[in-house]
Amino acid sequence: MEKKTLYLILLILGCAFWGISYPVTKLAVGNLSTHTFLFYRFLLATIVLCFVFSKSMKETNRETIIMGMKLAIPLLVGIHLQTLGLKYSSASQCSLIASTCVVIVPVMKVAFFRKKIALKIWLAALMALAGTIVISLRSDFKISIGDLYTTAGSLGFAVYLINVERYTARRNIIPTIVPMFATCTIVTFIIALLDTSAAWQPDSQVFWLGIVYCALFSTAFMYSVSNISQRYISAEKVAIIYLFEPVFAAFFAFLILDESLSVRLLVGGLLIFGATIISEIKLKQPLE
Repeated sequence: MEKKTLYLILLILGCAFWGISYPVTKLAVGNLSTHTFLFYRFLLATIVLCFVFSKSMKETNRETIIMGMKLAIPLLVGIHLQTLGLKYSSASQCSLIASTCVVIVPVMKVAFFRKKIALKIWLAALMALAGTIVISLRSDFKISIGDLYTTAGSLGFAVYLINVERYTARRNIIPTIVPMFATCTIVTFIIALLDTSAAWQPDSQVFWLGIVYCALFSTAFMYSVSNISQRYISAEKVAIIYLFEPVFAAFFAFLILDESLSVRLLVGGLLIFGATIISEIKLKQPLE
């Protein structure tokens, strides 16, 4: 099996883990502090990755630490804002709005790097945007604060994906993974210390189970696979593959949280799924 195909499969599996993490996080956080939840999530993920990448840690140097810190900032912005979004919007809605990064990635590439993007990627991006609008825009033409947090978080994810692609084109990204999550751990710890309402030892089994799940599957596994896969898959295509995430999120939000699958959610989801298919279609070259 080609490495590109292998990482496509692993990314889709990771998107399933990511999708499940939306209802799991919403259930785990509840009315508790998102800051302590994120701190424990990153702390456990960092510890696990220290063992997974123990050999690669020997290659850690000043450059990989600095790059890990640079990657951590947009990643943390994305995760933090989208976790806040979950407190005010449904899990299925947040996951679908998060997919706007598929539009933001090619736009940023054109705006800042003057890079050409294939027509099918633009078409897929527009379809994804249309799906997001169908889902998030209400009858009174208002968008909730949760939707705004989630959309802003997508900007962070887009910057993160582009930076990962640029770095993997020049260097081996694996030695930056542990420093990246260690930075996220330190920053969230500081933010949690400043949160006077934060509970450090909440008496909630669901809270701790949510941390274990998110740390192992939607953080350690998914972000490691995502970073390594960008040696073989472009940032905009990875962003398109991420669109499998809301499909899984909507399904598991229905099972775990009993969230209703409205007509708007289904129509928007179909548009987003269609965008995924279009992005993967290989167009035949015209015969000369």
